[in-house]
Amino acid sequence: MAEQLINEFTVNRPIEEAWPLITDLELIAPCLPGAELQEVEGDTYRGVVKVKLGAISSQFKGEAHFVERDDTAYRAVIKGAGRDTGGRGNASAEITAQAESLSPTSTRVAVTTDLHITGKVAQFGRGIMGDVSSKLMAQFADNLNTMIDEQGLTAATTTADDRTTGDAAAGEPAASGPATSETPASESGDATPAPAQVRKIAGPATEPIDLMEVGGSSILKRVAPAVIAIVVLLLLLRRRRG
Repeated sequence: MAEQLINEFTVNRPIEEAWPLITDLELIAPCLPGAELQEVEGDTYRGVVKVKLGAISSQFKGEAHFVERDDTAYRAVIKGAGRDTGGRGNASAEITAQAESLSPTSTRVAVTTDLHITGKVAQFGRGIMGDVSSKLMAQFADNLNTMIDEQGLTAATTTADDRTTGDAAAGEPAASGPATSETPASESGDATPAPAQVRKIAGPATEPIDLMEVGGSSILKRVAPAVIAIVVLLLLLRRRRG
């Protein structure tokens, strides 16, 4: 199933302050319902998204990275892919975020998602995803603005700067030992780039997205026909047995 989802949200900060926060995936990940960032390797972010529908729970494990980021035009493109750890399907998405100044104190962000889902996870079909994504985006915006209000812009920015400094320090080469007559690897042409450091994220476990709660009537409309069919089938079987 392929579907394009279009949503928008507002950040209660001027665009020059909001944009660095919006594009800091590690900072905003806890604001997205059901999402849990687990590790960062270079420019790749890995984690899980938890979903449940009644007693059925699914967990998508995947990764995302920036394909494009223009801090002047306030535009970014992110690609992500994940698989249901229970083997019920796969999902991939290309997400384009475009920010614009709404007022001197607020920023509007338009988000276009080209979503592809395969397997049993896609059985609910089109229509539900639009309703669910709209409500999840509203929850995300509320969580993001609450975080900014509680932590303050300075605290959030400082946290991001500290991470950047720590990553840079971790990537610095060790101090060189005594000089030798050997030719440095860089001069011999055998130098290879150092692998990116994998940094584990020790954040709190997240609660799964409850699709029945978020989707409401949209999911009930999809589920109801199946429930009615089962009830009718049971009645017919009872009559035949009688």
